[in-house]
Amino acid sequence: MGDLFLVRHGETEWSRSGRHTGRTDVPLTERGREEARRLVPLIRSHRIGAAFVSPMQRARETAELIGVPDARVDMDLREWDYGGYEGITTPEIQRTRPGWFLFTDGVAPGPPEHPGETVEQVGERADRMLAKVDAAFANTEGVVLLVAHGHFLRVLTARRLGLPPSSGALFQLATGTVCRLGTEHDRPVIAAWNIRPAGPS
Repeated sequence: MGDLFLVRHGETEWSRSGRHTGRTDVPLTERGREEARRLVPLIRSHRIGAAFVSPMQRARETAELIGVPDARVDMDLREWDYGGYEGITTPEIQRTRPGWFLFTDGVAPGPPEHPGETVEQVGERADRMLAKVDAAFANTEGVVLLVAHGHFLRVLTARRLGLPPSSGALFQLATGTVCRLGTEHDRPVIAAWNIRPAGPS
């Protein structure tokens, strides 16, 4: 098991305003593009053995801007399906569900094409993705890189560490950052988290 790099896409208008952004295909803001560009030195300092990216344009553009335009698109990397909470902020949800918290309380049902996912269902996707990551490690040298979304990558981290999917709540993840999951004594660990190079804010 080698080093697994996780990149959350750069800022979007929806991420800036706190709107839950699952299946809505919003683009990066100019600030989001700059966040991605600032990650280039961190990415270039490592040999990338394999790279995977979410199908959403905010993730694909981030992959291009950090220098991995040939990353393989994988549907399992898409963000949590928020169902009826798509595009809605946490304070708006809490007006009718006081104390609501995504990782423990879940989402409201959405339309048939976007019904919503439970945290366990997101965890199942994360497990499938991690199996692909391990297959990549077995067939290549270098780090494996994933470019995806905040809540999904938090769940994936929990699963990599052997924790339940809901433990993704413990790992805050900002836009335009890179994290590294490694090993210590053959056990998975967080080696670096929420790293963003110094630069203009």
